Amino acid sequence: MSLLLLVVSALHILILILLFVATLDKSWWTLPGKESLNLWYDCTWNANKTWTCTEVSDNGWLKSVQVLMVLSLILCCLSFILFMFQLYTMRRGELFYATGLCQLCTSLAVFTGALIYAIHVDEILAKHPKGGSFGYCFILAWVAFPLALASGVIYIHLRKRE
Repeated sequence: MSLLLLVVSALHILILILLFVATLDKSWWTLPGKESLNLWYDCTWNANKTWTCTEVSDNGWLKSVQVLMVLSLILCCLSFILFMFQLYTMRRGELFYATGLCQLCTSLAVFTGALIYAIHVDEILAKHPKGGSFGYCFILAWVAFPLALASGVIYIHLRKRE
């Protein structure tokens, strides 16, 4: 049982790390020539070999992606704290429903945020006609989605044992 708890905790921490990097790092969209766009800033690599960043526009869809990614971080942290609380206070034989539900909401928030970003890629291409592709932060968000979904299902089926 302790190995299962260790694996579930490690999976949860991995999801947290993926979400932190996906939300805060600067590569949701990469342009040719070391330029990248993230959820917060539009950064370019200049001749002085430094990054020059400006705030992204006030697009409603981009604000919703920002909110959903921050919400997913908060929900994932909350579910981990809730898991630890339930682990030490819950009676033997009960299920981790609250933790599982919170982690499923994390998965839904990440999915919705990444989907909104993918749907509005035409607006990014209109603003930056040079082309480009999705960056690794976008991919990390999509990797975090099924992991959080699987984690939520595991928590719902996990019983507390001695």
